[in-house]
Amino acid sequence: MGEYQYVKVSVEERIAILTIDHPPANAFDTRTVMDLNAAFDEVLANPEVKAIIITGAGQFAFVAGADINEINALKGHDDAKEVVVKGQQLFSKIEASPKPVIAAINAVCLGGGNELAMACHIRIASDRARFGQPEINLGIIPGWGGTQRLPRYVGKGKAFELLFTGDMITAQEAARIGLVNKVVPAGDVIKEAKGLAKKIVSKSALPLAAIIDAVNKGLEMDLQDALLYEAEHFAKLCETHDMREGVAAFLQKRQAKFEDR
Repeated sequence: MGEYQYVKVSVEERIAILTIDHPPANAFDTRTVMDLNAAFDEVLANPEVKAIIITGAGQFAFVAGADINEINALKGHDDAKEVVVKGQQLFSKIEASPKPVIAAINAVCLGGGNELAMACHIRIASDRARFGQPEINLGIIPGWGGTQRLPRYVGKGKAFELLFTGDMITAQEAARIGLVNKVVPAGDVIKEAKGLAKKIVSKSALPLAAIIDAVNKGLEMDLQDALLYEAEHFAKLCETHDMREGVAAFLQKRQAKFEDR
């Protein structure tokens, strides 16, 4: 496994854990974004990895947002756009990953951190976590997908409220509005995320990837085109070894032994 300055990588039981470790607040500066991008590419290419967990080191923050000093140093339109496009490309890669990605949100999750979490497929949060898009307080807007993914999760009205005010919300409120999937006691976030990941990796990788693709692309289509896209995935999966194994296991009342083919 590669060595990165601000991201730690571990793999166990076919689950990769990427830990952002940039004290004190795990701020997303250029180096951290580059490290996460490289580490994500590494585990994405690793055939032994079937699911990925992204979390933050320490008790203070999952990711507390972009590095304000770097924002202050931006030299103009082109410089600023280059920075946000790189972040958008990384988060789009995570969102489109054929391997399920779980955000294990251990603490404060603001700005770019919240945008990272929203790019993941599932979000598990500590009951001490706080969420928000505070960019409005700096005279800017989110640049890594916050204005686009947030309304898709929580609805247009609630997204406008959070984006307009820059207010933080609790993990419990984030779960209530659909921003996170589950809230667990502080200290149990990784345990919960690993438990969910273990359940996921017991499934065939082929339908997992198909589900991610069908959901992501289907949401950008009208319903009839999306249904046809779903049908095509279904038909392709019906030609696979794992489909035959899954059906046989069900009929024989035994545990399926998937081979990801």
